[in-house]
Amino acid sequence: MPSSLSFNDFSPTGGGRVCAVLGPTNTGKTHYALERMLAHKSGMIGLPLRLLAREIYDRIIKVRDPREVALVTGEEKIIPPNPRFWVATVEAMPLEREVEFLAIDEIQLAADPERGRIFTSRLLHARGRSETLFLGSHTMRPILQRLFGNIQFLARDRFSRLSYTGPKKATRLPRRSAIVAFSSDTVYAMAELIRRQRGGAAVVLGALSPRTRNAQAELYQSGEVDFLIATDAIGMGLNMDIDHVAFAASRKFDGRRPRNLTPSELAQIAGRAGRHVNDGTFGVTADCPAFDEELVQSIEDHEFDPVKALMWRSEQIDFSSLPALLRSLERPPPRDVFIRSRREDDEDALARLSVRDDIRDIAKGGAALATLWDICQIPDFRKVGGDQHARLLGDIYLLLMHDGRVPDSWLEPRIEPLNRTDGDIDALSARIAHIRTWTYLSHRAAWIDRAPYWQERARAIEDALSDALHEKLTQRFVDRRTSTLLKRLKDDAPLLAGVTDDGEVIVEGQFVGRLLGFEFIVDPRASGAEAKSLRAAGEKALRPVLAARAAALANAESEELRLDDNGAVWWRAAPVAQLKKGPTALRPDLTISGLAEITPNMRGRVEDRLKLFVASKIEGLLGPLVSLQAAANAEGDDALKGITKGVAYRLVENFGATSRTQFGDDLKQIDQTERGKLRKIGMRFGEFTLFMPALLKPAPASLLTLLWALWTDRKPGDVSAPQAGRVSIELNESLPHAYYYACGYRPSGVRAVRIDMLERLAGLIRTARNEGSREGFEATSQMMSLVGCSGEDFEAILRSLGFRKHLVKRKVEPKQDSTPKATDATVTHDGAAADGEQQSVTPVSTVENSAPEASNSEAPPEKAASQADVQQADAPAAEKAEQTSQPAPESNAESQDAKQTTRDETTPSAAVTEPEQTEIALWRLAPRRPKPAVKPAKRDAKGKGAHGKGQRGPKQGKGGKPRNQNQNRRPPREKKADPNSPFAVLAGLKAELSGAESGEKPKEPEKTE
Repeated sequence: MPSSLSFNDFSPTGGGRVCAVLGPTNTGKTHYALERMLAHKSGMIGLPLRLLAREIYDRIIKVRDPREVALVTGEEKIIPPNPRFWVATVEAMPLEREVEFLAIDEIQLAADPERGRIFTSRLLHARGRSETLFLGSHTMRPILQRLFGNIQFLARDRFSRLSYTGPKKATRLPRRSAIVAFSSDTVYAMAELIRRQRGGAAVVLGALSPRTRNAQAELYQSGEVDFLIATDAIGMGLNMDIDHVAFAASRKFDGRRPRNLTPSELAQIAGRAGRHVNDGTFGVTADCPAFDEELVQSIEDHEFDPVKALMWRSEQIDFSSLPALLRSLERPPPRDVFIRSRREDDEDALARLSVRDDIRDIAKGGAALATLWDICQIPDFRKVGGDQHARLLGDIYLLLMHDGRVPDSWLEPRIEPLNRTDGDIDALSARIAHIRTWTYLSHRAAWIDRAPYWQERARAIEDALSDALHEKLTQRFVDRRTSTLLKRLKDDAPLLAGVTDDGEVIVEGQFVGRLLGFEFIVDPRASGAEAKSLRAAGEKALRPVLAARAAALANAESEELRLDDNGAVWWRAAPVAQLKKGPTALRPDLTISGLAEITPNMRGRVEDRLKLFVASKIEGLLGPLVSLQAAANAEGDDALKGITKGVAYRLVENFGATSRTQFGDDLKQIDQTERGKLRKIGMRFGEFTLFMPALLKPAPASLLTLLWALWTDRKPGDVSAPQAGRVSIELNESLPHAYYYACGYRPSGVRAVRIDMLERLAGLIRTARNEGSREGFEATSQMMSLVGCSGEDFEAILRSLGFRKHLVKRKVEPKQDSTPKATDATVTHDGAAADGEQQSVTPVSTVENSAPEASNSEAPPEKAASQADVQQADAPAAEKAEQTSQPAPESNAESQDAKQTTRDETTPSAAVTEPEQTEIALWRLAPRRPKPAVKPAKRDAKGKGAHGKGQRGPKQGKGGKPRNQNQNRRPPREKKADPNSPFAVLAGLKAELSGAESGEKPKEPEKTE
């Protein structure tokens, strides 16, 4: 520009005013510069960030015609035909344009190792014809005075106060806070934490496209989220409503190495807190160590060490040759106020390209070398590394040198594949970085065919990718539901809520949970602070809804209520109450949840309605048992008396069924009148069980099981009634027998049999015993089908009922026709075959050696009484006679036939066919064992026995002498063999033969009448 500064005389050459407006953040410096610019006919302002440039552009076009304003950044250019005002980033300032006013913001960045040499160049060379403003920190004043003798200074004080609050957890930070980190990983981690705990956060990174950063900034600025997670980019003049700045780290990687931020840099970022006259605070969070007092004092008072040197690189470029160009870039600074900037990306790219022979052959000087240097200025947005970036730049340079332009055929396969919006955040960010390179290149109209088309095409792809990335960031780091609800709760505004037919609770258009009855269940996907906020919002919004539902439940019909097998009372497809143990087994209590938010009067009405429903349910299904309980407790002439009342009490305590065995012979003492009272109520005297048939149906049995579980302090869900229709189930040793009686089953052997089926089995057994022989009855398939089992399980049931099995062998005549004929049976002990030859004998039955299996359905005191005793007491007289009768002897004729058969069998020449034999199992009641009589022991005058209190002396014989226990025992009766038996005949023949051999005279057999 004509008004540029000379390196020998660092003072403005033109007559324009040069002024430095210095001060901390929030002093209105940028606002002052905009006012001054718009007061001139033309102007230009250079800003440190693309995001800030876009913000200033939007502010200007609100007060001026957009056709008068241009925006120029590295990736975005909006240039009307004849703009008056230019808004640009410092790097992209079109210095070839002459303007009346020129301003450069954040001039203290001239000391920054990365970007400093650009700001230094603008300080030295960028001027407005009438006025030039430098905006920045007061730390620049000493060095500006050294550079420019006639510069003016305007100091501005901060509008608000900035104070330090110390360390705080991220979840404890106040609303409208910005968390500053210096890596994308840390930014994403903090954003995820804030989303889970506080509803969500906006994310601002330097790597994002301008469109994405603008959308994220607007997300925070609009108040949709209360937290902003950003890098130090927000410190460069980004104007946002931030009340608190929290540092998640105080070190950053500057492109070469990690380093600590300087106090002035920390102050620049912390100064974003506070807006205009509103005070701001700053502190640390996450793993950032607390600031020491000296640093805090420096930031709060805005006192920092002055800038002593500026970054510099020579701009007197020599394009005579490639070596000359490299040497000109290495020229040392002209004065001690400058420091040679470190090697930047464009220099690195030039050095890499200069070693290529094809490049050196073309770039020998002049325009070709200048073009090479311009191409090296293309930023490495992709961050793919120096070699790969230099390779791309080399390809572009060769195309320009050979063809004069970059053809569409080369651009299209590199740009079009980026037009994809699928993938995650990292994939979208990578595509945006690639398209930004082509966007930058497309604005070099002299290099590309159809430059306007490719500018629009690259811009459209970048916008689509930016929108997709913004959506992905929002989905990942913003919980709109929680942020919206927290906002409304903080404002203490009424919440708009509703409940769907499925019980979904919708508050302010957001799903927050479900309403099950009167209990609000928060969305299970929420956790921590998010769940707390959802619960608070739901409970606040549901108060009027719960009151209306309580009134509806208090007036609900019985058809609207349901009691399930787990003891829960359901209403409108949701549980509203739970049964629990009450004062008696048939009067359970209720626990109703979720009624804390309704009035006590309405709460009482709801409780009364539910209790009435449960009582009606019990009376409807368990009516006979309820009546039996009432009859047992009644008084008067018609009330149950004596043993009958005891039986009723016991039946109620056992939930409607109990074994007869525990009563012994007491049931015989109940007369027919008392029995009639019990039968009228619904009780039946079964052969093995006292029960109530009406309670064996599935619904009453299920309710009785539930009441039994509650009464025995068990969880209803752990025990349940057997499946409907099962006539028997396998016995579970972990469950007491009382459980099976409550379900309507009687433990029998290894199974539990439904009581009515067991009584039907008893009826079949009685019929079989009456119609069968004295040896016993044979089990049939009909009996087994009644109890749903066979084999050993069925035999265990019979044994538990007092029956014992014995095996018999029966002869079957040889098959002369299709029907075999059974003859007399040969009996063996437990079905074992006798040694020696098979014999034909009279049927004499032998029972098993093992004692009958005791019923496992009784309590220990009840085991003393045998089930057979009870059955014999009530059994018909014919059955008693059957147990005491003896087999009748066979006739002499039959005996002679048997002898003849035996002789025929022993004769070698006999041709008689042996009859077939088969084993069958017969069952009969075990013999009754009489109880031994116990004589009382003799006692002395003091009531003590002969051997002291509680001790028994030896048993006394006659005359008071001790006797042996076997002394008076009757000797065993000698069994006489039946002389007509085939065994007796066989024994006689053997004796006769042995006597003949020895010469003795055989004895004549005894005669039998």
